[in-house]
Amino acid sequence: MSGGVRPYIAREGWLFIGATVASGFAAKFYFGLLAALPLWLLCLLLAYLFRDPARAIPPAPLGVVSPADGVVLSVDRVHDNYLERDAIRVSIRMNRLGSYVTRAPIEGKIIQHWCKPSVVEGDAKNRAQDHYAMWLQTDENDDVVLVMGVGRRALKPICYHHSGERIGQGERCGLIRFGGYLEVLLPANTRIQVAEGDRVTAGSDILASLIHQIAPEVIPEAAIQAAAET
Repeated sequence: MSGGVRPYIAREGWLFIGATVASGFAAKFYFGLLAALPLWLLCLLLAYLFRDPARAIPPAPLGVVSPADGVVLSVDRVHDNYLERDAIRVSIRMNRLGSYVTRAPIEGKIIQHWCKPSVVEGDAKNRAQDHYAMWLQTDENDDVVLVMGVGRRALKPICYHHSGERIGQGERCGLIRFGGYLEVLLPANTRIQVAEGDRVTAGSDILASLIHQIAPEVIPEAAIQAAAET
């Protein structure tokens, strides 16, 4: 669902809003204006909750942006059984009054999706039930896993993209109705830029920076010989 002009309200909220508006008109017709007012106020609240505002994506190619509006719950080292590696996990609790739209933390290709119970070890709270996980890979082969819908009370997440598609950094990638928890699993050498308790904004705030090893500069042999002669 990328590209083109998008409405300010996510389309997943249209059904809720439309049903509330229709109920309001029905209540006005049968019971009067006072009976309809609460339903129309609820309509305004739903429009606010399902808002899908544009976000300014930072010019940081190696940056990992927040996938959702919310609060950082924890930053810890775990074993990522999705990719069988050591990883750093950034856990985020979505803001119940924030936008429900989720965004891609990096630019790259979607390698694979999962829909299963959590397979990340070390979660003493055992929060997770069914959820979606998305494996993203940059052109430099950095692997990031975005887990959406963590939490026993979370509704089934909606994913906008399919495996094999490319996605841009900060691009809309899904939606979790009425909020929930997310996890971002990063390479073990990633430089983390947030801490527990930090508030983050989807697509705009940077959670971490990917680290690339810089190859040593190769000095031509002729230059070495010239330097030795001088």
